[in-house]
Amino acid sequence: MARSREIVAAIFASCLLMAPAWGASTGALGTVVASDHASVSGAGAAVGTTVFDGDKLSTADSGSVQLRAGAARFLLSASSLATVSENAGMPEATLLRGSATFSTAGAKAFSLNALTAVIRPKSDDPTIGQVTMLGEKQLLVKCARGALTITVGDDSRVISEGSAYRVVLDPAKSEEAQTQPPPQGSGTKGSGGPPLMAAKSKFVWYAAAAVGVVTYLALDEVLESPDRP
Repeated sequence: MARSREIVAAIFASCLLMAPAWGASTGALGTVVASDHASVSGAGAAVGTTVFDGDKLSTADSGSVQLRAGAARFLLSASSLATVSENAGMPEATLLRGSATFSTAGAKAFSLNALTAVIRPKSDDPTIGQVTMLGEKQLLVKCARGALTITVGDDSRVISEGSAYRVVLDPAKSEEAQTQPPPQGSGTKGSGGPPLMAAKSKFVWYAAAAVGVVTYLALDEVLESPDRP
């Protein structure tokens, strides 16, 4: 009987020792590779910090934080807030405030949610996109490399390389937006023309100026090798 108790106690102790290791790997989404005045779920975002499914990333007025998640990089700019998660094995982020940039080397490597829109790479080609929240129902979406798709409900469109669009997410006012002139600085190809929209559109978009270098995101590693950890 004493021998049996010793065996049970040893097994129980082993389980306790292994539990932290199991917990540390569950939900791990990526690693912080650059950080300046940023936090992960309220704690300092030091380089090397592991980010888990459900973590909240935030940056100060002059801060930024960059995350490596599989074959993708995600950069949160100054004065921004986002949550990270996993959807069917694919890393994704939800932008809650500010501006974020992402790069991928695969069509299913990453997606960015903002308001009711989902922005993804269109193909497996190296892709760099940036999304900025302009208000409760407006986004600025830029594509510096490759091509993006923006989807709202069942309405999906492509943003080609070098393009930028101001997107108005308000189906109830789509007809009104079509008849109203765009704000100064907006319009088709930046010319002040009408917004671009389709029948039964879930959003209206105005072409903005062409995009050069979106941001300073360091992407060489992820773009050179989609399988590089």
